[in-house]
Amino acid sequence: MPIAREELLGLKEHMEPPPPSPSVYLDIPPSPCGGSVGDLVLPYITRILMEEDIDDRFFYQYPDHLAFLQAQQQFTQILDDAKNLLSCEGGDMEKMHSDASLQGIRGGSMCLADKDVPSWTFSDGAEVDNNGDQSKLNRSNEAMLNFAFLKGMEEANKFLPRDNQPQADVFSVDQAKEIFGRSISGGARKGQRDVDKLEEVVGRSSKLLMPELEEDGAREMINKIMLNSYELCGETMEKLQITMENIRADRKNKKAVRGKQGKKEAVDLRGLLLCCAQEVATGNRHGAGNLLKQIRQHASATGDAAQRLAYCFAKGLEARLAGTGSQVYRSLMAKHTSTMEFLKGYELFMAACSFKRVAFTFSSMTIFDAVEGKSKLHIVDYGLHYGCQWPGLLAWLATRDGGPPEVRITGIDLPQPGFRPAKRLEETGRALSNCARQFGLPFKFHAIAAKWETIRAEDLNIDPDEVLVVNDLFNFNTLMDESLVIDRPSPRDVVLSNIREMQPDVFIQGVVNGSSGPFFLARFREALFFYSSVFDMLDATTPPDSYQRFVLERDMFGQCALNTIACESADRVERPETYKQWQLRNQRAGLRQLPLKPIITKVASGKVKSLYHKEFVVDVDQGWLLQGWKGRILYAHSAWVADDTSSEY
Repeated sequence: MPIAREELLGLKEHMEPPPPSPSVYLDIPPSPCGGSVGDLVLPYITRILMEEDIDDRFFYQYPDHLAFLQAQQQFTQILDDAKNLLSCEGGDMEKMHSDASLQGIRGGSMCLADKDVPSWTFSDGAEVDNNGDQSKLNRSNEAMLNFAFLKGMEEANKFLPRDNQPQADVFSVDQAKEIFGRSISGGARKGQRDVDKLEEVVGRSSKLLMPELEEDGAREMINKIMLNSYELCGETMEKLQITMENIRADRKNKKAVRGKQGKKEAVDLRGLLLCCAQEVATGNRHGAGNLLKQIRQHASATGDAAQRLAYCFAKGLEARLAGTGSQVYRSLMAKHTSTMEFLKGYELFMAACSFKRVAFTFSSMTIFDAVEGKSKLHIVDYGLHYGCQWPGLLAWLATRDGGPPEVRITGIDLPQPGFRPAKRLEETGRALSNCARQFGLPFKFHAIAAKWETIRAEDLNIDPDEVLVVNDLFNFNTLMDESLVIDRPSPRDVVLSNIREMQPDVFIQGVVNGSSGPFFLARFREALFFYSSVFDMLDATTPPDSYQRFVLERDMFGQCALNTIACESADRVERPETYKQWQLRNQRAGLRQLPLKPIITKVASGKVKSLYHKEFVVDVDQGWLLQGWKGRILYAHSAWVADDTSSEY
């Protein structure tokens, strides 16, 4: 039965409370809708208070909740009793506060606006009550907070990179704002001025705190992408096509004017890059340095495709020549792109490029066929990231004839540094659970933060009655290969062997079609050809002044290219292989390739031809669905099963 538009979009503000959803999250049954509000508030507060990031989640969203403030009322008397003690110690505390001289840290004061309904208020200065002692209490509390903050900074600085370490030659956010002439924040959240001041105090140019501080806005955007991905993509594509038509017309006019004025001398930047790589490979530092100077004169991060590519590759060559490739790459990885920037770049990439859309279509159609007539589905997803792949499939399954199946997703990703290595996985699981609840789909989620080669079949709680699907899209190219592991199977072979032991009904694989051998010059040449196609594709499908395009080129493709060029040994994590090499590797691991269904090829080709640029390529070879740009194959997809099992797919 089709889903109502209000249910699907979740945008209607005054909808009636929905009935209990069959969805579950981490095996917790859904809360009943009946009963009074008071029956649900305290258990909800208890659950929220058990989470580490309560400041961002609860205090920001529910600062004036009546039950919450009533629960705090009993502690107000304790604070009043402690007022005199704090006032006595106020002189020393005020001296410490004046020595600290922190800017941008606001002291918070709790005042009772009404005897029956207390409320939190935050002010810049001290707020004086009838007793005249509130200002001292405020200053004392503020001084204590400032001292704790300074102590925390002192401890945190022990783990930060020293100033003498090499820094990556990248644009700061302010420089990017100036270049692109627009606001890139996508809407500042409440308290943004305080965040800016805090960054001045800490003195760090990177945005390490921004993903956490932007969490609320990012969560909103993730939910939008999940629930309305195709509608948002369609709107973005329509605007993008209009913009690109105007840009192409403008380029034709400029080309005609230049033709009348006479042609300028063209510079072969790819030839210069290849010559420079040759000098670097032979150890000719002087010759490589001279060529780098020539390249930098014509390269630009905001120019055409060739100039942007040269700018990106010149950074890699420079880092390799200086022997600082690993440090520069780690510095780039430490400067996390904010979640909002990533999602906006992702939205642009989906609208301008067919690669992700075809990949999702291939996976969804394969899974839909595998689960036909079955009541349980278990998806094991390597590299879950933000889970944007799955809402389309969940909506599809929710409207299936015969009723939706029970869906369980096991999200596997590398652990994040810190005390909560699975934090992003858990948040993605909550977003997917909310999405499934909107669709009325029974749903469970399980997060595993670990190295992929350590995941075994017994870690997944596989149910014999469920359809088991293992999914990987473009992630296994970062696993180590045989060039580093000699005395034991490589992590790639271990992961594939473990997948075979899982006995999946179907293993869906998407690979980056490239080559990454041990010899630098051959690897550089292959990377140059691969990324030339990528940058040319972005130049033909996205505006040159788009900040989202800049983010994609800098943080998605630029970092991968730099790692390929400047890093060696275990520091080189980007190790793509051709789809034919993956085919042999899968067969050695005991996997059997399934035939490619013609309907999938037909649907994928139709979407690319009707929605995207004419130079995108969709082809078929030896059971692989191939994607590319202007004849060069960049990505490939296939489906597999364990060789000793039969598949109904």
